Amino acid sequence: MKKSLIIAGVVIFGLIAGYFIFKNVKQYQAHNLNKVELADTLSVDSTGLQLPPPKILYGINVDSLEVYEGVVQRNENLANILSKFNVGAQVINKIGNLPREIFDVRKIQSRKPFTIIHDKDSMKTARYFIYQPNPIDYVMVKLGDSVIANPGKNRVDTLFQTLTGTIEYSLYQTVVDHEASPLLVNNLSDVYAWEIDFFGLQKGDQFKVFYEEYEVKGQPAGIGPIKAAWFYHMGEEFFAVPYDQGEGLEFFDEEGKSLRKTFLKAPLKYSRISSGFSNSRLHPVLKIRRPHHGVDYAAPRGTPVVAVGDGVVTKAKYSGGAGNMVKIKHNSNYETAYLHLWKYGPDIRGGVRVKQGQVIGYVGSTGLSTGPHLDFRFYKNGSAVDPLKIDPPSANPIKEEEMANYKKVRDYWVNQLNEISIKKAQEVI
Repeated sequence: MKKSLIIAGVVIFGLIAGYFIFKNVKQYQAHNLNKVELADTLSVDSTGLQLPPPKILYGINVDSLEVYEGVVQRNENLANILSKFNVGAQVINKIGNLPREIFDVRKIQSRKPFTIIHDKDSMKTARYFIYQPNPIDYVMVKLGDSVIANPGKNRVDTLFQTLTGTIEYSLYQTVVDHEASPLLVNNLSDVYAWEIDFFGLQKGDQFKVFYEEYEVKGQPAGIGPIKAAWFYHMGEEFFAVPYDQGEGLEFFDEEGKSLRKTFLKAPLKYSRISSGFSNSRLHPVLKIRRPHHGVDYAAPRGTPVVAVGDGVVTKAKYSGGAGNMVKIKHNSNYETAYLHLWKYGPDIRGGVRVKQGQVIGYVGSTGLSTGPHLDFRFYKNGSAVDPLKIDPPSANPIKEEEMANYKKVRDYWVNQLNEISIKKAQEVI
């Protein structure tokens, strides 16, 4: 009996000891398993200290390399840049033979940034060359026996901005005074080109606009499209509501009429009217009074002149006092003429069809002219009319089947625009 109790005690003790040994082994395994997982997850060294994450630039681990950032200097070319980083003529020639649609070394421009990733030694041999023609795009060239170029794009952050203003001198000056991009002036002009003559803006005119602005690494990288806008000009409100009814995005007014008209309001951008339509004007060269059936736009020599509407060029040649002139027949009723041009646009000649907004020439001072300007003339049924008083019909109004949906979009943007105070110059929404 006593012997049986002793045996039983030994068995029980063994079981208890085995349990604790097994438990400790499992805990040890679990503890070490966690260490392995931790090492894989947090990247620790042999001492168990956590290592900093690798530095990645343009998808390259540059921990064992050095990074040089520079700007292309005036009259500097690719050979000048890379020769400072132990890149030989053979490799540079290979870069020059890369497909031009990927990287054209001839188009490297001064003041554009570049990055060179090179070895950490006294030779500083370049391994990668990255060129940025603009803040968004870049091309990365891998250097070595094989030269490979890959285009890429930086991450672009899109901000939705609001700008409002009251005209004091010009739209351009107002936008710049509010520290917004001057490119916004171009975009607003494009939206309202058929409704508002931006040469005729008056002090006290007002505007509101929603638009996109781009940033790369916290730095401005241009602006995107206008989302919606409002202009107050000559005592009238002009809403610009975006809508796509299957023919591409266009802007419409509150009634669903397209802001795109048959004719543009003006054939060139950002100038001033130096002389208006008149039946009796003192000619600046001849010093006699005679009709001036056009509008003179003073502008620098070389300013692009565009067709105000679709049509066929009926004349593109030197025409005495009118100098180099282009004449366009738009339809059976309307014709326009562009006088005193410096030279003609690409492929502009008699019989060529042109599209609205196409460059047909450049401001000059040919013929009887005292300085660079465009004399723009508009004819209706063969008779000259004042271009500033033309009210052409709208193109592509909202279709009947789209009107209900358009009204929802219109109401949203009109409400958004109405909620903005003119006193607020700029804000992020």
